[in-house]
Order: sequence, then structure tokens, then C-alpha cells
Amino acid sequence: SIKMDLLHSNGVLIIQHLQRDYRAYQDFLNFMSHVGDPRNIFSIYFPLWFQLNQVVGTKMIWVAVIGDWFNLIFKWILFGHRPYWWVQETMIYPNQSSPCLEQFPITCETGPGSPSGHAMGSSCVWYVMVTAALSYTVRWKDKSAVTLHRLTWSFLWSIFWIIQISVCISRVFIATHFPHQVVLGVFAGILVAEAFEHTPAIQTASLRMYIKTNLFLFIFALGFYLSLKLLDIDLLWSVPKAKKWCANPDWINIDTTPFAGLVRNLGALFGLGLGINSEMFITSCKGKNSCKISFRILCIAASLATLQLYNFVKIPTHTEYLFYLLSFCKSAAMPLTVVALVPYCVHSLMRTTEKKLN
Repeated sequence: SIKMDLLHSNGVLIIQHLQRDYRAYQDFLNFMSHVGDPRNIFSIYFPLWFQLNQVVGTKMIWVAVIGDWFNLIFKWILFGHRPYWWVQETMIYPNQSSPCLEQFPITCETGPGSPSGHAMGSSCVWYVMVTAALSYTVRWKDKSAVTLHRLTWSFLWSIFWIIQISVCISRVFIATHFPHQVVLGVFAGILVAEAFEHTPAIQTASLRMYIKTNLFLFIFALGFYLSLKLLDIDLLWSVPKAKKWCANPDWINIDTTPFAGLVRNLGALFGLGLGINSEMFITSCKGKNSCKISFRILCIAASLATLQLYNFVKIPTHTEYLFYLLSFCKSAAMPLTVVALVPYCVHSLMRTTEKKLN
């Protein structure tokens, strides 16, 4: 399509401009790309918010999982190219003089490019956090408090858009997305997050509901993939392109493939459901210690520290199906640790200490 080629070629010009004129900000832009990584939702944002407000923490996981699932389906429907391979294969440049785009260790994503998963994940989870923070200030009634609420509203939404714009620029800078793909990702993420503002049922969902949701998401995605495969449409078309045009084979990571993200998210949702419906959660997070600031601070610190240890657990990649299975288990263990295991251990420790003091 001529219009899409024109959109892509204009995007390449923007990428070249960023890589040429913003070289001094390379480290910052690479950092912002990591900030937008959807995996940070489970290892950083969720542990912080769940102990501060279980409603917000639960919503954050649901928004992240459903948002990433929609992102996968959109990617499969839209067939979006990524800049680092598109410039090598397009025929619109004369005399085979394709532009030279620099690649980085985080450039070589293997899935389709539209919409951006980083931009979508970042916008949906930050939307949840900002609206949650503002919900505390909206209750203030006196005149001075209303003024403070307006200032807080302006400040938080300014932070929101600064972060989203920075993540978008970083993804374009490293040549893994075209500008229109990150813009689409941001607004798609906001729509998903806004939809969950009006879905209170997730707060009382049973373990059966979590399992049913997991099965629906998995069966739909797999069925969609197999149905199109029967029509001779390969939804994994982007993986060989990524392997062919990535500047360094070591930068290709199975963790960035479409099904890896799906399995990771389903594991996180299952782990959340298992944790919230466990006796450990009821005993610790619903007990008398749950209202204590010291309990929450200890849970946050212990959760963050424990989850960092999961980063040292390297899943073998030589067998694809084994990788998916272990990735599911690892992802399920993370919210289960935050919701049930750590709070129960902290609760038991505090109860033992209280008995000794008495």
C-alpha cells in the first residue's frame, strides 16, 4: 500500500533525525525503553501498589494482562513492520540505497510492531496509578483542598504524559517502532485502563473465574492463530525477519516472541487468582496486621527484594515448549509471592515477635 509505505518512510526520517540529533541522550532513551517494559508491571509497580491498596494492585494486573492480550491480537491483525527490518526489504528507495538505521541490544523485538506493546503497557498501568492517586484527593471538600486537588491533578497528568512521550521517543529512537505505532499503543492502553475503571467485578473474582478467564484468553489466541494458519497465513511471519535483519544474533530473544508474552501474562493472572483466593492471603492481608504501616512497608521491601531474585532464575531456551511451561510457572510465582507468601511470612514473624514481647 502506497499510503503505508509513505507513513513508514516518513517514520524512518524521524528515526534518523532522533539517532543523529539525540545521540547525547542515548543512555536516557534506552533507560526509558526499559521503564516501558511490560515486565516491570509485575516486578516493580504491582508489589508497590498491592500492599498500599489491594484494589489498585489487583486492577493493575488485570489491566496489564488484558491490555497485553489485546496488543497481541492487534499485532496479529495489523501485520505491522518494524523499522529495522522494513528498511532492508522495502522497494521504495531507489538503487537499493536503503537508509542506515542503528540497532541496539533491545532493538530486535521478534513480534509484529503495531501497536507498540511497551507504549500500550506503560500507558495503561500509569493511567491506573494516576487515577488511583487522584481518587484520594477528589474527596477533599474545603476550598483550599479543592485547589490542591487541581494542582495535584495537573502535576500527575503532566508526569503521565512526560513518561509516555519519553517511552514513545525511546522506542522510535532504537528503531523498533514507527511513530504511528507508539501513538496507537498509548491510546489503546488508555482505553483498556479506562474500561477497567468500570469493571468492579474483578475485585471479587473467584479462583474459578481466574481459571476460566485464563482458558478463554489462551483458547481464543491459539484458535485465532491456528485458524489463520489453516488459511495459509503465518502469524509468526515476523520472527524470521527479525532473525534475518538483526545486527547481532545474540540480541534475538525468545522472550520477545508473541507466544512468550501470552504465556507470561496468563501465568501472572493465574498466580494472582491463586494468591488472592488462598488461606495465606486471608490470614495475613485480611488480618489485624494488614492495617499496620509497618506490615505494609515490610511486605513491600520483602516483595521487591524477593522478586529481584527471580531475575537470576534463567529459563532454558533450547526447548520451546519447556520454555513456555517454565515461563508460565515463573510468572505465576511472582504475584503469588507478593499476594500470599511474603505477607504470610511477615504476618507470622510479627505475630511471633508480639508473643515474645508479651
